[in-house]
Amino acid sequence: MVTPQMIKELRERTGVGMSDCKNALVETNGDMEGAIEILRKKGLAKAAKRAGNETNEGKIKIVTEGNTAYVAVVTCETDFVARNETFDAMLGHFIDIRKSESSDEAAIAKAEELKASEYTLKVGENMVIKALSKIEGEVIATYVHSNFKNGAVLVAKAGTDADKLKQVAMHVVATNPTVLSPADISDEIVAKEKDIQLAIMKEDPKNAGKSDEILTKIIEGKMTKFREENALLTQPFVVNPDVKVGDFIGTDAIVSYVRYAI
Repeated sequence: MVTPQMIKELRERTGVGMSDCKNALVETNGDMEGAIEILRKKGLAKAAKRAGNETNEGKIKIVTEGNTAYVAVVTCETDFVARNETFDAMLGHFIDIRKSESSDEAAIAKAEELKASEYTLKVGENMVIKALSKIEGEVIATYVHSNFKNGAVLVAKAGTDADKLKQVAMHVVATNPTVLSPADISDEIVAKEKDIQLAIMKEDPKNAGKSDEILTKIIEGKMTKFREENALLTQPFVVNPDVKVGDFIGTDAIVSYVRYAI
């Protein structure tokens, strides 16, 4: 006999709806493990159908231990799933996997196995592991925005002020710089920007009488600003726009940074 308590237990163990739990228990004459197997098979079949669904929601989880940061970024279909406890627990398990594996690639492979065997059925949505990383450095600072969809990890040299570095991590999330310093912007990117600016200027009636040579010289003057606006160290600091980030933290303090977004 299938009792309400048995249905409740099966739902708690699998995350599947009450009706499906009841049907599975009836089909197995109350055998709990057999019912779980049936639901798992059905769940995996449903998940396969959802595999092509867009995953525009999700969550970023960063755990810092000493001079090491562990990052898990997983997308899903709905914000409702991204905010539930099961999804957060899954990210925690993924981070534990990264701690024990020798590389990001090995960790992702193992996390994919865990996702398929344990969480696909519970979550019931298409999920994509975007990142599962380990980042080390002499000084580490991390920040995840309150929506859990944007985050950053910064690595700096020994002696760097950790509190200041944390503020710069918040700046990175807010402004999304392309590179660390202006010199890091490639000539190819600059050339492409010049072409865009030239096309824009040609569309402006005020420039109708100016030759390409003159317009190109005007654009050359804008490229320094273009590099500075896209480089972290030369951006105006969001906390105090009168100061550039490099002046705030030190022009040679930051070694690298990674920004994550969903």
